[in-house]
Amino acid sequence: MTDIEQEKKIFVARQPIFDRDKKIYGYELLFRRGLENFFDDRLDKDFASSKVLLDSFMLFDLKELTRGKRAFLNFTGPVLLSDLALAFKTDSIVVELLENIEPEPDIIAACKKLKSKGYTLALDDFKYTPRFQPLIDLADIIKVDFLATRGEERRQFIEKSSKKHIKFLAEKVETIEEYNEGREIGYAYFQGYYFSKPVIVSGRDVPSYKLNLLQVLKEMHQPNASVTRLEEIIKRDVSLTYKLLRFINSAAFGLRNEVRSIRHALSLLGTVEFKKWMSMMLLSQLGSDKPDELMINSLTRAKFCELTAETIGQKHRKSDFFLMGLFSLIDAFLDRPMNDILAELPISIDIKTAVQEQKGHLGKVLRLIINYEQSKWNIVSQISQSLDINENKILDHYFNSIKWANDFPL
Repeated sequence: MTDIEQEKKIFVARQPIFDRDKKIYGYELLFRRGLENFFDDRLDKDFASSKVLLDSFMLFDLKELTRGKRAFLNFTGPVLLSDLALAFKTDSIVVELLENIEPEPDIIAACKKLKSKGYTLALDDFKYTPRFQPLIDLADIIKVDFLATRGEERRQFIEKSSKKHIKFLAEKVETIEEYNEGREIGYAYFQGYYFSKPVIVSGRDVPSYKLNLLQVLKEMHQPNASVTRLEEIIKRDVSLTYKLLRFINSAAFGLRNEVRSIRHALSLLGTVEFKKWMSMMLLSQLGSDKPDELMINSLTRAKFCELTAETIGQKHRKSDFFLMGLFSLIDAFLDRPMNDILAELPISIDIKTAVQEQKGHLGKVLRLIINYEQSKWNIVSQISQSLDINENKILDHYFNSIKWANDFPL
């Protein structure tokens, strides 16, 4: 066993960062070693930007974690001075300076060195004071906490900046209204969970193509749906048939021989697996007007829940765990209340209860992945203990789920 394997496992969560068009610009990566010392924030910050950062990338594939986009990595002052950033390619990371870094001469010199080599610098949790001007002059990106600021203050940050090259990033953006406000006043990037929430507008109709896809989803999950019936449901829509066959023949399946018909797919996969994969494809179509990250997040949850089901002795119900994770964000796909959508879907009451209330074995696993996504490590620790899951398994499931979701043909 290696030294790294003997040490506490390194946990990593990621938070997406979008551009103005809701395309992924990068991910902030959040690290910690082990779960039980969650109360020591100081240790976490030192850890997140220390030798362990390098150890992390002996264990993780950076491109896999970020889907080939930039990784925002938090740096404390001491680690910035250690030249750790030079271990990474200039276009693979953003060096994010934590808010407690002081603009001392050695810090300024280290930043100038990184800038001269082509690295991108970001200032975290920015609050303007004149003494930070030397760092501001070197920054490419400035992050503003939308949870801790209000409209006029958010605007003033941009107006006070005389450096036209600086781009502002709104973090902790929780609603579409905050996103729209930030976009209107000139913010270039956005970080937060607004993308995974429904935009429910009273009186607005759901597009007809989404209603048609939802109808297919409902028919497919009828408990008495036979192989012949499933084939009929898919075949009546030529474009759906084409997309399904293209999907099944993609890298996500890794099949040796090409599948040429719906009947062939059903015989190869069986009805349970077929419904699972068909649900993914339909959800992808429902999200055609949404950020890709919404589908990636749903797939990651689904796979994580499925893998965790096997770990906690629920292998016989792994398809239920998968569908629970997959449908856990369906309200954001349809921009309708979750209760209304689940009332129409003929899925088990256990799945519905888990998605709505996060109760029972199913709901507890969903709560686990949601809190892991948000790097709420104290809650992750509590849930993992209640489920009697080794913390190393949680990390393995999360990373394997990301890798699996990345293969999905969006």
